[in-house]
Amino acid sequence: MVYHRFGKLAFAWLVAGVVAMVVGLGVACGGAAATRVAPVINPPPSATPVEVSDVTCTDGSPLRFSFYAFFEPVSYSADADPDSAGYHRHLGFEADILSALEAMDGAGLVFERGPVGEWPGNWLLSAGPDFDMSGGGITILESRTLDDDGNDAVRFTNGHIAFRQSLLVRADDAGRLVTHDLITSDVRVGALAGTTGEARLLQLTGLTGGDGALVAGTVVATETGTVTADGTGAYAITAADTTPNLEGRVSLMPPSDDMPQVVYLGDELGEAELLAALRDGEIDAVARGEIGNRTAARESGGELVVTALDPAVEYGGFTVPAAEGDLLACLNDKIDYLTDSRAIGYGEWLADPGVFMGRARGWRP
Repeated sequence: MVYHRFGKLAFAWLVAGVVAMVVGLGVACGGAAATRVAPVINPPPSATPVEVSDVTCTDGSPLRFSFYAFFEPVSYSADADPDSAGYHRHLGFEADILSALEAMDGAGLVFERGPVGEWPGNWLLSAGPDFDMSGGGITILESRTLDDDGNDAVRFTNGHIAFRQSLLVRADDAGRLVTHDLITSDVRVGALAGTTGEARLLQLTGLTGGDGALVAGTVVATETGTVTADGTGAYAITAADTTPNLEGRVSLMPPSDDMPQVVYLGDELGEAELLAALRDGEIDAVARGEIGNRTAARESGGELVVTALDPAVEYGGFTVPAAEGDLLACLNDKIDYLTDSRAIGYGEWLADPGVFMGRARGWRP
């Protein structure tokens, strides 16, 4: 069953209403003064220097690179319409890093970029037959290097961008949604399934434990029915995987009034669906990375603001097949040069989008 954005919301609200009557979820809200959010932190230098055996990374053959099409400004398509020519044009922070890698004299790097519209599992595409590398604002997690059978499938390059999770809310709600522990069961938080934004939201609000298991009594509506978590790993959600019974999830209802409702959108147009639902009042917050949320807040003209900054810092990288150790080492050498061992990150690129190309022109093999 395929849900349109509004159809999915209607279904979620129907389930929410039924569950609320059954378990008697309380309605509460917290108020507090807005707090200042710290700036984006660039990734620290790699702990282990990379040994590079050859300046040239390839034999000149193009590397087929899959990029996520809907993560503006990190990685996105020029046109969101999959049938348009612009859909295949890669833009953003990571697009500029790739272009700079191609411009490095003697590196031998050429990328054939292909857009991918579905987020879950896109980091494993480089292990398949269609792509040699994958990117798109992918947080580096050891769990994401394994395939469905638990085997090593991919490896991450050194991190080139820092992420922290946050909430994007309407300005009028900023005072009551300052931190995750103030979110109550009357608050509807939108999330994109399979992201670190979803995983951290569930952890920070107490809906899951460290192993990703949903707390007992959590009701999850999926495209095929409704299930109730029993508190074990049989009902689990992490940033790398989810148990089969929770796939196609539409909404999540908490077992107590000090946890939020979660509404899942974005399977058609990525996070643009979440932003539209927030502006239209269909959800109260969007759980995702600080970079994307700050961009949306800046473009909203004051209508939207960022709150609840996660203290944990995550790093993003590209993936290559696990067996491609030489390619990985060569890429790490070039990426570390472009970022000056992570001294140059998103903030510097935002101030000067040509910063990586400038570094590439100064490269001497």
